[in-house]
Amino acid sequence: MEEDKMSISGGPSSSKDLAWANLNMEYRVYGKLAHELIRSHVGKSCILEPICASSTDNDPDESIIYTLDPRDREGGRPSYWSSKGDSSRDASETLTYRLLKDLSVVHEVKLRPFQAYFQRGTPIYSAKAVRFRFGYSSSSPGIKSSVLDGSMSSDRSPCEDYVWTYISPEYPVLQEDKLQSFKLPRPVLSIGDILQVDLLGRVQQQEMDGLYYICVCHVYVVGRPLSSISFNVQGQPSRYILKYLGHEGHPEIPFEDTSRAASPEDETGTTSDWYSIAERIRQIRARRVLEMLGNIAVANFIPHDNQEDSDEDGNINLFLE
Repeated sequence: MEEDKMSISGGPSSSKDLAWANLNMEYRVYGKLAHELIRSHVGKSCILEPICASSTDNDPDESIIYTLDPRDREGGRPSYWSSKGDSSRDASETLTYRLLKDLSVVHEVKLRPFQAYFQRGTPIYSAKAVRFRFGYSSSSPGIKSSVLDGSMSSDRSPCEDYVWTYISPEYPVLQEDKLQSFKLPRPVLSIGDILQVDLLGRVQQQEMDGLYYICVCHVYVVGRPLSSISFNVQGQPSRYILKYLGHEGHPEIPFEDTSRAASPEDETGTTSDWYSIAERIRQIRARRVLEMLGNIAVANFIPHDNQEDSDEDGNINLFLE
């Protein structure tokens, strides 16, 4: 491996040596990508922070912030989010969160409705059903505002500025005071750091005003953030470029493109035959990653044919459409 690094960094080597060093690096990249995708989920929620709720009844006492705490009481007071009341049982709400990383493999989402133990009959204000959206901000992806820093209102248009890359089926919610698991049909590669929880319909009427409410005690995402991979959006219609950043987000040593390197051996066909073999190796690796992606819900994964395998920063790009 040290010899490969010397070649990559510009030490003396033939074009074949340099190409072989590049193949070794690509082997590490594809291997780490596959490893990231199939690793088991972590032991904590993938949610970083709340962004907004479509409505809040009594802010800040019933803020979305409290849905990150698994307890139904904190400091002697109830810990939950509550929507505003509505006369219609069909009225829906949304809770929007930021995930830990731009890319995550998500297995399931857990949600606990809130039981109002301080009201007569201890009613449970659950939703009829729930659905999950994953995506990213389209207008200002670099801005990380949230209700935590006070820079964004907790009542915000539920679909403002977001592009959804995955939308789950609808799941019925039990009117029970327990953490309920909603397992996705298969693990999802979430492209983007936004999760939106759609709370569809209402079941519980509040006695004092006759309105229907939804209250949530806790939201938890089961999965694994991908620390060494990010993404860019390119073109219209959008396609997504997965960018490998190196181990734990530290860039790998850049490597040079040798796919069109000139050599005296080209006239004999030897070098071109060797590069055909090298390209075949690349295609086999890409197909193996595709096979691992077979059990992960994601947009179409395609090794790009008309662009280089790496950009000017030495990142290896994998395209999603």
